Amino acid sequence: MAVSESKKWIMACVSVLLLFCFVAVMSGRVSLDGTSLIRNGGTEELLKSSSNSSMAARVNENDDEGLNKHAVENPEEIASMVDMSIRNSTERRKLGYFSCGTGNPIDDCWRCDPNWQKNRKRLADCGIGFGRNAIGGRDGRFYVVTDPKDDDPVNPRPGTLRHAVIQDEPLWIVFKRDMVIQLKQELLMNSFKTIDGRGVNVHIANGACITIQFVTNIIVHGLHIHDCKPTGNAMVRSSPSHFGWRTMADGDAVSIFGSSHIWVDHNSLSNCADGLVDAVMGSTAITISNNHFTHHNEVMLLGHSDSYTRDKQMQVTIAYNHFGEGLIQRMPRCRHGYFHVVNNDYTHWEMYAIGGSAEPTINSQGNRYAAPTNPFAKEVTKRVETAQTQWRGWNWRSEGDLLLNGAFFTPSGAGASAVYARASSLGAKSSAMVGTITAGAGVLGCRRGHTC
Repeated sequence: MAVSESKKWIMACVSVLLLFCFVAVMSGRVSLDGTSLIRNGGTEELLKSSSNSSMAARVNENDDEGLNKHAVENPEEIASMVDMSIRNSTERRKLGYFSCGTGNPIDDCWRCDPNWQKNRKRLADCGIGFGRNAIGGRDGRFYVVTDPKDDDPVNPRPGTLRHAVIQDEPLWIVFKRDMVIQLKQELLMNSFKTIDGRGVNVHIANGACITIQFVTNIIVHGLHIHDCKPTGNAMVRSSPSHFGWRTMADGDAVSIFGSSHIWVDHNSLSNCADGLVDAVMGSTAITISNNHFTHHNEVMLLGHSDSYTRDKQMQVTIAYNHFGEGLIQRMPRCRHGYFHVVNNDYTHWEMYAIGGSAEPTINSQGNRYAAPTNPFAKEVTKRVETAQTQWRGWNWRSEGDLLLNGAFFTPSGAGASAVYARASSLGAKSSAMVGTITAGAGVLGCRRGHTC
């Protein structure tokens, strides 16, 4: 009798336990495979990874302690960071590739693919920073440049680079073979174009160079651009239906004028008459990444003039570049806007690295600054022609930078992170990783059938 009663009690307990499990599953708190379920407006989301498990724990913790206690001072910054993190992670999962181990999120997104030449447009999904939405010619056909000549800037021949970049339709422009292109006049680009020099050795040199004016969605990747000269006082075509008179150009390698969603990546730039990359006249949403800058005086100007206040909207990310041998100043020189300088390698400057006027916001994170031997040029920063009583209120900060050989960064303004929300565009890596991250800066030696 006692045994029978025990069995009944055991069966009753088991029944209660099964009923409890069934209710828990149906209520959405526990799944059959042991993962957590969160209900939100009738939808369910599985949290299966260890990181997501901790996220669920934090959610529960917030439920207990109250959400208001954990409110952030700048929700725009947090939302932006979360959005970028999700987007980058999602895009890489779509591509089926994960990190190749460099720590450079752009390169890790596409360089590990040995069939990159068949999947060139994958690059357009690998952008980071303020220019991350630049799609270039992703949604168009391929255009193969077969002719390096630039005989007629008004009526360019089919097969030339100039004929490609002026078209109205989106185009992903590639090159049939190695070539040196000596441009007679500025190369005026039309919107939604990618110039992709991977797999060949393409030089734009000893003449005019690239002008990105009043257009949008441009990617310039994998070019040697050097020895650019002032040109102008000539007629130049900018689209199939328009050509016009061009006054003298300064001789920049890449000039960005009144344009947005621009990405300049993995180019080698040097020795031009004016700047290597200049962005002015209300340009914004720009990323300058993975480039190798050498042998030049005024490297990069961002902002037209102290009096041109439309540049207050400018946002530029400068990431993973190598500022190398023979550079003097302006890496960059900023006005008015918001500038995120992140994980770059500064191995050479003669005067200063980062300068500015007209109250720009500069957020320097995770860079490596190696000062020159000149004891009077150790300072990374320079406020150009501005009294200390004015610039001490400008928001310039150094966070996690590695300062070598006596280099020093003079901060100013607020120290609070919220102030730098509009000058924050991606998560910085440790400055200890800069050497690895920037090891491939400049034009890559990509070859068919091999990873780049």
